[in-house]
Amino acid sequence: MERRSVFKAMAATGLAAAVGVAVGGVARAQDKKYTIALIPGLTTDAFYITMRKGAQAAADALGVELVFQGAPDFNPVTQVPVLDAVIARAPSAILIAPTDKTQLVEPLRKANDAGIPVITVDTFIGTGKYQTGAGDADFPLSYVASDNVLGGRMAARALANAIGGKGKVYVSNVKPGISTTDQREEGFKAEIAENFKDIEVLETQYNDNDANKAASQLQAVFARNADLKGVFGANLFSALGAGNGVQQAGQTGAIKVVAFDAPTSIVDNINTGLVDVAIAQHPAEIGYFGLVSAYAHLTGQSIPVSIGTGFTIIDKANVSDPNVARYIYSD
Repeated sequence: MERRSVFKAMAATGLAAAVGVAVGGVARAQDKKYTIALIPGLTTDAFYITMRKGAQAAADALGVELVFQGAPDFNPVTQVPVLDAVIARAPSAILIAPTDKTQLVEPLRKANDAGIPVITVDTFIGTGKYQTGAGDADFPLSYVASDNVLGGRMAARALANAIGGKGKVYVSNVKPGISTTDQREEGFKAEIAENFKDIEVLETQYNDNDANKAASQLQAVFARNADLKGVFGANLFSALGAGNGVQQAGQTGAIKVVAFDAPTSIVDNINTGLVDVAIAQHPAEIGYFGLVSAYAHLTGQSIPVSIGTGFTIIDKANVSDPNVARYIYSD
């Protein structure tokens, strides 16, 4: 097969394939059955469930066995034993959403040292810059994910538009050290600083993925800043917690909430005003491109060291549009 031909065939079919259409025109390797493991950030989240569906669509089309194994919470303490168990099974390749960009370096090096190719999906280790020959975390073959800095910039523009381009806002985030949410905050702050001089970004509030804590933090920030106009939730728990805090403070509509991610519940959240805007990633694409990348490598083809996937902005005006609603994640 011609180098990169998997990617050519994949592009020809379109990403509708990521939710159930076979990859037309891609020859399967007849002499070997590959097993590719997908280790999500956690197993119960709609984002990763949707990612699994995209990976499964590619696996079915390519004749690959997909193993999906993960922990019930987004935590390196629980993810590392899962990774160790997967390594012991010696799959052909591993796709993983690392739960910490530092703590997963050495555990993933075990897979690399065992000759198991590693591709990170959604999140990364180290700097996310792979195959450079620099640093101790550049050994994964590729990073397949949303451009989270861009996603943060999109959130900034959406929030700025919602509040009329002026006022005080802040970021509700999980904790430092998670590659995706770090980058979303980075992109958000950069966009505001560069293009919205009349918006003041207050100190980031870290909620440890606890929506109740995020709600309390919103009320505390509002108590100190009666002119608060908006909040960006760098992940869904942050946004929903902040949204609940806005409601509890009696400020629905006055304080705008932009959420990152779009599970099925986001429809009600938007329609009831809990959330004003959601930035939907395309997790099916991440799983799909991740698995096809692993397969391409295993069959002797070159693959990009990074693959970016898209976003869709969802608000009350378009949440019922079928062309937009299809990007809402599966339960």
